[in-house]
Amino acid sequence: MQTKNTRLKARKIFAQKLREIRLQQGLSQEELAALAGLHRTYVGSVERGERNISIDNMECLAMALKIQDCKFCLVGKEMMLKTMMEMNMS
Repeated sequence: MQTKNTRLKARKIFAQKLREIRLQQGLSQEELAALAGLHRTYVGSVERGERNISIDNMECLAMALKIQDCKFCLVGKEMMLKTMMEMNMS
């Protein structure tokens, strides 16, 4: 059973990973937001872990960052990433 703390932890991990990838690509929050079709303050609040981001918006951000496959799955359970990667390779 998931607790509120578990969900918040996953949100924070996602936020950290999003920020890390954005910075690696040399993008500002405003630039990422424009590429993703989202508002700049929304991207900032996602990166701070304040938003319960939808899967649709995750996809918009992933496409804007040119992330393929399931790189964003690293934010969740590592076992899920491994399983999804194994499925993609077969």
